[in-house]
Amino acid sequence: MNIADIATTDFIEVNVGTRMGKVRSMFEDGNPKGIIVTNDGEYEGVISEREVLQSHVEDDAKVAALTKPSRNAPAPKVDRQEDVRETARVLVESNEKVAPVFENGELWGVITDDAILEAVLENLDALTVEDIYTADPVTVDEDDGIGKAINLLREHGISRLPIMNENGYLSGVVTTHDIADFVIRKSDSTTTGDRVGDTQRMLDMPVYDIMNSPVETTTLDATAKEAVEAMLEQDFAGLMVTPADDDRIVIGVITKTDVLRALTFTEEEHMDVQITNISMLDTISRESIVQSVEEVADKYADMQVMHAHVRFHEHNEKLRGTPLVQCQTRLRTNQGQIAGTGEGYGAENSFRVALDKLERNVLELKGVTSDEEYRGQLLRKLNEI
Repeated sequence: MNIADIATTDFIEVNVGTRMGKVRSMFEDGNPKGIIVTNDGEYEGVISEREVLQSHVEDDAKVAALTKPSRNAPAPKVDRQEDVRETARVLVESNEKVAPVFENGELWGVITDDAILEAVLENLDALTVEDIYTADPVTVDEDDGIGKAINLLREHGISRLPIMNENGYLSGVVTTHDIADFVIRKSDSTTTGDRVGDTQRMLDMPVYDIMNSPVETTTLDATAKEAVEAMLEQDFAGLMVTPADDDRIVIGVITKTDVLRALTFTEEEHMDVQITNISMLDTISRESIVQSVEEVADKYADMQVMHAHVRFHEHNEKLRGTPLVQCQTRLRTNQGQIAGTGEGYGAENSFRVALDKLERNVLELKGVTSDEEYRGQLLRKLNEI
């Protein structure tokens, strides 16, 4: 199936010179999944509400500050005749909910995550929530401040946080949209002289005051189709996953992105590797990352790897202009999920550290650490001896 019939010409477009204050208002007024950015009519990129919220760009700054793709990862785009699987990959890797669609080299329209999910809905009965959900979600307490929630959303590259009450039970959820909507409304209601103090008060306000409750939940044995139907019907981007016998306990989260990622899984001989925030690649290419992950997996042939996910996140700290980057790598295997996380200045350095930790975790899972010769090689590689 290609996207020719499910893409749309209905989208919001701004020029790179547009003020960020105006863009923030657009997200409040129309709640778009993303806004297409152009430069004198030429496509530049996409900005999402999440990026606007998590950025430190002032209202008077120009949109161009948020649309600077790297040389290794150009701004996402798809052809109008592209197939659904490849389009889903583009959305996941660019960490966007909307991608521009081109026809004969010209910007034609956009394709959204919802359009793809609606098109494949009948095929999602073959998957369960357990197959694709994310376990051990990041949570906040009811009295934690909005500032803490923003930091957690930014640090982990996620869009929603379950909120727990004093008994450790699920009481609500807060999303990037909830926070953006609240901050924009509050900012519009203050005068210039009030901004500094009012901003601090907003950050200290408990998330309880803006959370959504009750929470829409699902269970591990529910089908992906049932979960997606609930998300589309309620206009939610994700659901909390709870045990079938107690919807107060959070064991995971399933999002539309998780389902899109599952659509990209292949049955081909080569491993499927997803990269989130691919625009952050600097001295390393997508091809190099895929090759490195495959080399780790190939060392242990009896461990079947169905899917690999590599995620980059940029911190504010810099060294000689190079940002501190966190890289998270995760393998979905027939023996469970295995992960490795590392930090370094630049995407390549952080990836190498994460890859080393991933390999060590693979070794521990398989009991290969009993091989002292290989253990010595690994320890030297990790600079531990």
